[in-house]
Amino acid sequence: MTETTLPPAAPSRRWADALRALGRRVTRQRLAALSAIEASPHATADDVVQALRAELSGITVQSVYVILADLTDAGLLRRIETPHSPARYETRINDNHHHAVCTSCGRIEDVDCAVGHAPCLTPHWSSGAQPMTIQVAEVLYQGICEACRNSPPTN
Repeated sequence: MTETTLPPAAPSRRWADALRALGRRVTRQRLAALSAIEASPHATADDVVQALRAELSGITVQSVYVILADLTDAGLLRRIETPHSPARYETRINDNHHHAVCTSCGRIEDVDCAVGHAPCLTPHWSSGAQPMTIQVAEVLYQGICEACRNSPPTN
C-alpha cells in the first residue's frame, strides 16, 4: 500500500505511536489537536479550538492551550510567531523550513531551506561572540502574495 492510499485511521495511529514514544498518554484531545493542525497547517489556537469542538464539544479553550503547549514542548508541533498575528502551529517539524507571510492578507506559506548545505545554520560570529551550535534558524519572509498584488484596490 502506498502512502497516498493509507486508510484514514493511519494518521491517528502514527500520532498515537509518536505520543507513546515520547512517554505521553494517548488521549482523544491530543490526537484531535494533532489531526486538526495537520489538516490545517499554520492554525491558530482559536482555529484548533473550533476544530476540536466539532469533535469534542465540551473541550475548553484553556485545555486546548495546555494541549498545544505540551505537544510543542514534546516536539510534535512547531509554534510559529509572525508579526501582527497570534501564534500559529504546524506539524511540519525538524526540517528547518521557513515561512513567507503576506503583509496584506496574512497568508502563510512554507519555504524550504536552501537545497544542500543550509547556510542559515552556519552563522558568521562577530569578534568576541561566543559561538554555539545552531540547531534551528527561523527566517521569516514578508511580502505581498500574488492574489493581493492582482486584486483591485478597495476604497
